[in-house]
Amino acid sequence: MRTDPTHRCGLYLIAVCLVFAPPLFVARSTAAQTGQPVAPENLAAAMAQYRGALATYEKAHAGYAAAASDYWHAVAVKRQLRNAKRAHGEALSIDDYVLAQPPIYTGPPKPQNPVQPQVPPRPVYVPVVADFLSAAEREFSFAPRMPQSDDQFKRAYARVALAAGLTKDQIVRIYSFEATGNGSYDVEAGREYNKRARAITTALGYNQLLATNTVELVAEDGNRFLADLQDRVDQLPADHKWALQNKIEVLRKMIAFARSVPDAWAQHEMLANTQKGLGVHALNLDLDIGPLLQTQKLLDSVAFARRKGFARTLSAAELEMMNLTGDGNGFDMVTMPSLWRDKVPTANFFQPSGYADNPVAQRNNAVASLIAATNARMDEESRKPGAQQLAALLQ
Repeated sequence: MRTDPTHRCGLYLIAVCLVFAPPLFVARSTAAQTGQPVAPENLAAAMAQYRGALATYEKAHAGYAAAASDYWHAVAVKRQLRNAKRAHGEALSIDDYVLAQPPIYTGPPKPQNPVQPQVPPRPVYVPVVADFLSAAEREFSFAPRMPQSDDQFKRAYARVALAAGLTKDQIVRIYSFEATGNGSYDVEAGREYNKRARAITTALGYNQLLATNTVELVAEDGNRFLADLQDRVDQLPADHKWALQNKIEVLRKMIAFARSVPDAWAQHEMLANTQKGLGVHALNLDLDIGPLLQTQKLLDSVAFARRKGFARTLSAAELEMMNLTGDGNGFDMVTMPSLWRDKVPTANFFQPSGYADNPVAQRNNAVASLIAATNARMDEESRKPGAQQLAALLQ
């Protein structure tokens, strides 16, 4: 499955230097921010200072923007070169990667116009579980069969994941990393510790599937899910079949919707942002289909590595690299010689916006340190009760 690396969550690229702003300008900016008008006798001076500060900022930022554009262009070109080499069976060299770190803007902040009050941007609303359930009911007349407890969902997930061939280490440690070691089946990004907090993405469940992931999995693997449900129907007595048969019909409609566009991430993302797409995402909350989706997300990455000739079992951290940056980029890191890993920046495996939104990749800005940090996080979170409970179910 092709996972766009921009789907992960960062706010640390731009360092601001307000301490160097001229005192008068800071005072005028503060007045603008609070909505207080600048006195007429001071307005001309404030505007002159603002224009000077704006010119300084624009010059500094233009230099940064040009350097950043050149950098990310080089990253894209070298990624294409590596892909071409692999396609032709040619060996890679460390020079096939950009070895410098991305440029960081260190100039002055953009000044505030003293006659225009600063209006804080309104945070973009991110749909939450209640929205997924509402959309599923409205668009597909579907209500997921939700578990009576998280333990019930964990048991179903453990059974499906083991049967699919994932290892105990992969199952527990990736759950620990993605769902904080204590996350429930309906945990959403941004709400790990407070279910009333603002969601930051639609990432949902033990392995944090975005709505786009769900739409793509339904499009690509929907027939497998149908076959699994049909096998269960065939084993039920006649008077217990109807609920699962109805769910199969709903899933058929969702598959048709997911396949109504070309099989490409950008196309699936557009569908995921519709009400029908949010309704499809509610499948993750269903006790019958949710474990299949959460498992398939990881299983597709394992299958990708095998198709590329990777014979040994992926460690949990290696599998998470594919989950974090996309199968192709993650596989690139996993198969990189160990001697290169502390020299190759993690930026080589992200799109610009994805890197900007990923403070973990920025702090651990070489492949070796990112893998080490991932393992350390997994070690810590896997000691928590939720992870321990999942591990016990996999014995």
